[in-house]
Amino acid sequence: MVAGARSAGDLAALDAAVADCFACPRLVGWREEVATTRRAAFRDQVYWGRPVPGFGAGDARIGILGLAPAAHGGNRTGRIFTGDRSGDVLFAALHRAGLANQPTSLAVDDGLTVQGTRIFAAVRCAPPDNKPTPAERDTCAPWLHREIELIRSTLRVVVALGAFAWAAWWPAMTRVYGVRPPSPRPAFGHGAHWAGDGPNPVPHLLGCYHVSQQNTFTGRLTPAMLDDVFGRAKSLAGLD
Repeated sequence: MVAGARSAGDLAALDAAVADCFACPRLVGWREEVATTRRAAFRDQVYWGRPVPGFGAGDARIGILGLAPAAHGGNRTGRIFTGDRSGDVLFAALHRAGLANQPTSLAVDDGLTVQGTRIFAAVRCAPPDNKPTPAERDTCAPWLHREIELIRSTLRVVVALGAFAWAAWWPAMTRVYGVRPPSPRPAFGHGAHWAGDGPNPVPHLLGCYHVSQQNTFTGRLTPAMLDDVFGRAKSLAGLD
């Protein structure tokens, strides 16, 4: 159990506790090595080099669940999906959807705000090769579970960016809502949609290809595809 997750009484306390986590030695070593060696383009910058908290509204109706911070993005800037190409694509789409006040996310002091949306990751530290281990995923899970608990009263839709985030949602749903996932679990795919029908209402789950450079540069994920997903999310959340 990650110390501090269960005791966080609000999002501010949770964010502060997340940023002070040292639970996974491999991830701690990697995030700090990256922050020390730095990428040449950012060699004059001071890297964040710590776990990256969630970002966005405390009364969010839409949650955006990613995999983990980027080594030279969130691990550098201290804000999820900030300072890299993935963030460029994501926030441009959120701006087109009317969920962000600007189409760019460059630094923590750039004036960016989001409306009705909270963005967080299944794993809070940048992992080597963007691949956390199962043990690291499970160790980090209490942060995700508590974050969902804190916005549960308003959360209506979760957009899972990629198969890793899609898989991370099911144990989070069971832990927070007490609802068992369907068996077999619905397969991830772009545009996939799952809605629970039990007595305990849970958020809709939408699948979206991750906004990685591999997906966006090759055309596997296009702006129109993102616009469709966020349009559906707004409709399901009652924000359209």
